[in-house]
Amino acid sequence: MELSKLTLEIFSCLEKKWLSDCRNADVWKKTRILSIDGVGGSNGPVAADILIHLEHQIKAKTGDRTARIADFFDLIAGTGIGGIIAAMLTADDGNGRPLYTATEVVKFLKEKRCKMFRPAGIFRRRRFSGSSFDRVLQEAFGRAEGRDLTLKDTCKPLLVPCYDLNSSAPFVFSQADAVESPSFDFELWKVCRATSATPSRFKPFELTSVDGKTCCVAVDGGLVMNNPSAAAVTHVLHNKRDFPSVSGLEDLMVLSLGNGTCGEASRSRGKMTRDCSTPAVVEIVLDGVSETVDQILGNAFCWNRSDYLRIQANGIVRRWATEERGEGEGCARVLKEKGVESLPFGGKRLLKESNGERIERFVERLVASGKSLPPSPSKKPTTTTTAGKVNLPRP
Repeated sequence: MELSKLTLEIFSCLEKKWLSDCRNADVWKKTRILSIDGVGGSNGPVAADILIHLEHQIKAKTGDRTARIADFFDLIAGTGIGGIIAAMLTADDGNGRPLYTATEVVKFLKEKRCKMFRPAGIFRRRRFSGSSFDRVLQEAFGRAEGRDLTLKDTCKPLLVPCYDLNSSAPFVFSQADAVESPSFDFELWKVCRATSATPSRFKPFELTSVDGKTCCVAVDGGLVMNNPSAAAVTHVLHNKRDFPSVSGLEDLMVLSLGNGTCGEASRSRGKMTRDCSTPAVVEIVLDGVSETVDQILGNAFCWNRSDYLRIQANGIVRRWATEERGEGEGCARVLKEKGVESLPFGGKRLLKESNGERIERFVERLVASGKSLPPSPSKKPTTTTTAGKVNLPRP
């Protein structure tokens, strides 16, 4: 009888373990993507404060005060200011760890905002100084020994798009291509400068690869990929070096962070019939691209919506230099807002959960799947996303 009782207890424990593994099987095999939208002009991105909340949740769930966002995502993508944030989150400190925490990233960008968006002159208030922006980015990614960090110097795969005027096509900067060839390896500060060159605000930015063989004349990637999550999904599906186990969308988890509507978007839509200025058109394009990509991915993940989470500040426009509100109020309002989800055949629906609750539930799955490992730099990718990449000679 004692032996039978012991045997029953053993099989009961094994059954519980098996059922637990079955319930968590979808989490363990998922490849996790973080995508950060761009934003028009000098508006402060709401996503920046959301990332601080995300990192705090990760630390709370893991009990690890040294945990970073990059530890729990397999690829981070960003456009415009989102590209700068993505690059800072993945920049390697020389020891295989992220150079910045989310809090440090946001603090740095807020402190440097005036220098990043310094007017080019007294009579050119709508245009910003490129040289001042360059110095801020060089400070962010410059190493102590004087050598700037490049795309290869990231602790996790990074994806940052721009639009190349030379080839009249999107150009996607990626760590995978940089590892494969020095002709696609660029300095990180230049990558960030390229994806942030918003037309009518900055001049096009020309950059060359570290070996001088590839040249790109870049403007803001937000014109074609303001929401880079679709490009990130495509990249993962076709990059068999970094993601050999991914065979379809069922193997992915995607967190997409919007930055709210552009600063003048609400006014621009109302006056488009009488004012078709370039800034108005650019702002509508940025918002339209983001919403279109969200609609497409919402359809793609409609069979398992828990694998795709889009956090967007609906109707909230906030600047970093707040005048009447506290510094963190914009983030708090976004977290308290009810989530919004795209419907398969158009339109949106209001969810019962708040954005804060949705993030917390997503973090639980991130933590359950454990930390992700950096890709091995010794192997070359069999296939990578090279949309818009052509080996352009230096003029």
